[in-house]
Amino acid sequence: MKQEESTLQTSCVKWFRLQYPNLVIYAVPNGGSRNVREAQRLKSEGVLAGVADLVVLLPQGKSLYIEMKVKGNKQTLNQKEFQQKAEVLGHKYYVCYSFEDFEKVVKQELTRKNNTNN
Repeated sequence: MKQEESTLQTSCVKWFRLQYPNLVIYAVPNGGSRNVREAQRLKSEGVLAGVADLVVLLPQGKSLYIEMKVKGNKQTLNQKEFQQKAEVLGHKYYVCYSFEDFEKVVKQELTRKNNTNN
């Protein structure tokens, strides 16, 4: 992950964990450089190209997938394919280009979940 995206993602995760200490957010460390053996081992263990950077476990069993990008960066083909599969299975998927995007998406989805549970 590029440094700028890493910094953005770190800020988003810190904010989320302070705002919602009873919820779960975690990163999927798919990026980075690896040697061929390690890459093969990870792939056989289940690493999947294109999985979103962040996963939020939402109430009622659904997940929120968030791909972090900075302005000018676009989703890869693998990321678009993963997004399509996640959405077909009923999960939410967003691409966030800023902290403000991330905050808006999280609040929107948590409000939506709370409203459907009443």
